[in-house]
Amino acid sequence: MPAAPSVEDLAPVLSPEGFALLNGLPEGAAATEDAALALNLRLRKEGHSPELATAVVHQARMRALAAAKLGPFAAHMILTRAGLEQATRLNVAALHARRFTTAGVRRVADLGCGLGSDAMAMASLELDVTAVELDPVTAAAATVNLMPWPNARVVNADATAFELDGFDGVWLDPARRTTTTSGTARIFDPEAFSPPLSFVEALADRGLAVGVKLGPGLPHESVPGGCEAQWVSVDGDVTEAALWFGPLARPGVRRSALVVRSGGSAELTSAEEYDAGASARGEVPLGDVAGFLYEPDGAVIRAGLVAEALERVGGHLLDPHIAYFCAPERVESPFARAYRVLAVHPYNLKALRAWVKSERIGALDIKKRGMDVTPEELRRVLLAGSGKKNRKKATLVLTRIGERRVAIEVEPV
Repeated sequence: MPAAPSVEDLAPVLSPEGFALLNGLPEGAAATEDAALALNLRLRKEGHSPELATAVVHQARMRALAAAKLGPFAAHMILTRAGLEQATRLNVAALHARRFTTAGVRRVADLGCGLGSDAMAMASLELDVTAVELDPVTAAAATVNLMPWPNARVVNADATAFELDGFDGVWLDPARRTTTTSGTARIFDPEAFSPPLSFVEALADRGLAVGVKLGPGLPHESVPGGCEAQWVSVDGDVTEAALWFGPLARPGVRRSALVVRSGGSAELTSAEEYDAGASARGEVPLGDVAGFLYEPDGAVIRAGLVAEALERVGGHLLDPHIAYFCAPERVESPFARAYRVLAVHPYNLKALRAWVKSERIGALDIKKRGMDVTPEELRRVLLAGSGKKNRKKATLVLTRIGERRVAIEVEPV
């Protein structure tokens, strides 16, 4: 018996009937799983084949899910699940493209373009883009997605074998996931990426303007010399570590943390190599829990710029190995969220349960660093037996200070 067609099979949806049907659906037709199921049943009742109905509804559902990442572009794109997971957010793709235009690059090869979100941003800024993708299904999706831009084209080829004569810029977003029967799984070894990081370095050695998007968990020891490494967070979610070579790297910037939020963006930079032992050697101030506790943005932590962030607010670390810091006053900072310190409790379950009961706490937010604790499980334990009349909310920050384990009661400000 032949295998059932995959919902990721683009052939039905790229047929004239399927493409017209997909693009004729009303906005929000598959905004939820229930809506998608109802839409599938309706299309079948209207006489469309089960394969076509399933493919069209899957694309409509993917477009709904992609809207948060790709904005209005998502409503006209062809998508795959793995491609969407790795696709660059629209606002970050625009920043990538701006790097190339600022450096005076005119013709870019997007090697491993995926669904084409970065190529779309580059084409929108009038760069000449050739998007190269090895997977034929993904290449087909990218071809459709880039159709509105005459200055962009897709080549179904191996990125590592693509001829770069005539190009002055290269952008890469290596595949960092492997597909299994249960979905996709992340790959963490830079040399296991497709293409590997060593291939990126070889391109930079040829004198090309090269940028590459990698996962935010990239260890500092894997960052090549002579490039700028920038960690990016969007609305608190760390999305990537981008490496910039040649004219795309800014003079005097070795590491940076770019924090992007709806109200704008802010950046911390350093010209120095990452030094993991600086705080342990006493080069970063230490002090007690007092005043206001600051929780650095994830991009700041990943970039190793916590010391720079605490210096801006006149703060000090609580422990040389933990990213939380305190300051006597509240100073507005885009790089860390501030909490007013109310009390410091020893980390003791019996004492904390007594505190929850005496304070009549009914909702508890738990944050933690440096402790092997599951916040969801601890919340269940601490709130067990809490009456429905308990409406007070509280926030606990669990951390280590030297050998002590503490629960810091704080109030968001």
